[in-house]
Amino acid sequence: MSTSELSFRISAKLAQDIALGDIPSGSHLRAQEVADRYQVSRTPIREAFATLEEQGLLRRFPNRGYFVADNIPQAAISSISETMDVARDEYQALAEDWLTDRLPEIVTEQALRQRYNLTKAKLSDMLARAAREGWAERKEGYGWRLLPVAKTVEAFDEIYRFRMAIEPAAILEPSFELRRETLTSLRRTQERMLEGGIDSMPAEKLLDNGAMFHEEIARMSNNLFFLSALERVNRMRRLMEYRTKIDRERLTEQCTDHLEILSLLERGEILEASFFMRRHLSSALRRKSRTARLWSMGHQKG
Repeated sequence: MSTSELSFRISAKLAQDIALGDIPSGSHLRAQEVADRYQVSRTPIREAFATLEEQGLLRRFPNRGYFVADNIPQAAISSISETMDVARDEYQALAEDWLTDRLPEIVTEQALRQRYNLTKAKLSDMLARAAREGWAERKEGYGWRLLPVAKTVEAFDEIYRFRMAIEPAAILEPSFELRRETLTSLRRTQERMLEGGIDSMPAEKLLDNGAMFHEEIARMSNNLFFLSALERVNRMRRLMEYRTKIDRERLTEQCTDHLEILSLLERGEILEASFFMRRHLSSALRRKSRTARLWSMGHQKG
């Protein structure tokens, strides 16, 4: 991939993160930190900064560097939203076909490009995202392999029962260590959702915020087996979560639960936090199991 092509993709990702509020207005963007964020070198980052400055998303100050603009042009926001909507629809079409067994386990890029009428760059982005989310991997030599995910209601239920077993236990690990900065960051995200983000954020972002909350709590256990197991099952359930209708009213209850768990942890009430986590997941199991069944019935009729 050429540096110019990579910088274009980085600028698009950075623009989306700014538009979604993940990188707030006024933030100082340091090339190395952004390079680490997207796992690339600093060269395409500098080019991406220059591109976003031209679009009005960033401002450059002599001897200080780049900052996210306080007043981003509405035209830029609209353009970013349209790009995100198109990319989301294309990705979900691919995910839908895999969930409903309309794609074989082994696929080629040429076949996918023809099926979905995509450019090479767009398909590359989609497959890279599928690989990050754990349901696709490049074969040695040629083609891609699509990996098992939670396609059935039974598998969905099993994942949540597994989470009920490991997440409360992770909080009770002897090596569990509170990280105040992490708790503060998680609280800020949950509060932002309650302050309007639930209605304005894309469904994928809402799901990502939920998964991140639980994974960061598990990370505090300092037991990598808890964390890796949770990350794996979260990836396996992600596709079905994408395709079920997001109940935004229920997300208010979810965020409220998350804030209560954070409060318990901040007060050092570890046992209570573990108990509340299990109750929270049990409620989510009942709610999402019903949603998954409705999704499954709809596809069987179709």
